[in-house]
Amino acid sequence: MAHISYNGGKKDSIEIEHEQFGIELWTPSMMAELAGVVFPIEERVPGAVGFAFDWTTWYTEWLHLITHTSQCSLSPATHLKLYAADSFEAVIPWSQLKDAAVLYAKEEEQRLDSAGPLRFYVPNGTSKCLNVKNVVRIVVCVDEEGESEASYGFKSQFSADDLRLKK
Repeated sequence: MAHISYNGGKKDSIEIEHEQFGIELWTPSMMAELAGVVFPIEERVPGAVGFAFDWTTWYTEWLHLITHTSQCSLSPATHLKLYAADSFEAVIPWSQLKDAAVLYAKEEEQRLDSAGPLRFYVPNGTSKCLNVKNVVRIVVCVDEEGESEASYGFKSQFSADDLRLKK
């Protein structure tokens, strides 16, 4: 199976999409800067190592930034979709994100290697601690019939070229 990269192979960029607004590219350090406060991830996820920022704080700041600069009004989010470089995907109800943390650095100013560019932790959700590594795309969904339970797993996706090669 061919390796699918959701962000076109831009290892240091993360696509952030709001279904009503569109897509922006952010780096992990830009996201941490917007969140304002970083902390050792071990404060929320015992045994984990590195520096993180709070998802809810980052999202609140990001939402304020995009609605202020674009003069648009966006519907409230219902769930979040995370896409990893290795085809792992997760759908998380918004209500489970209150303790979510985004790991962005091994040490201060040192990007993640094996789990990067971002690693998303959701403690205290329907999964004891959902952990999505290699996050390259984040989609904020406003679907009124959003998921009530987190769902996650590897998705088999093939391009038209992949299918032609298998004939």
